Amino acid sequence: MEALKEIVDYGIIGLLFVLSVWAVAVAVERWQFYRRIDPSHYPSQQLFEIALTKRLVIIGTVAANAPYIGLLGTVLGIMLTFHTLGTSKTIAVSTIMVGLSLALKATAVGLLVAIPCVVMNNALRRRVSELISLYKAQQQHG
Repeated sequence: MEALKEIVDYGIIGLLFVLSVWAVAVAVERWQFYRRIDPSHYPSQQLFEIALTKRLVIIGTVAANAPYIGLLGTVLGIMLTFHTLGTSKTIAVSTIMVGLSLALKATAVGLLVAIPCVVMNNALRRRVSELISLYKAQQQHG
């Protein structure tokens, strides 16, 4: 069961950290791309939109799944706490509280990853909508 504690502490939280770094890297790359994009290089709106939305699904996927990954860590941590209580044959309130607080940190980290990812995803998708509108306006005025 000690391995389970390591999985929760390092595996789940480590995975959430890696996913958050990946999402932020994609968001920074996309913002830089949007700042220097030239719509005139795209012969059609569809190709322009494909270029704009490239890799945005990564941020959305991290935003959608980070809470579940955190919840998985919490469930594993609670299982570990109950197993420890069952095998020690003692009921110490401090053991229960420490175990549960450590388990809940995985959910907290999952939410700390998900919330900024939702904000980044929404902001980037809003910028995509603006750029597509500008592209349409340029095409109409030729």
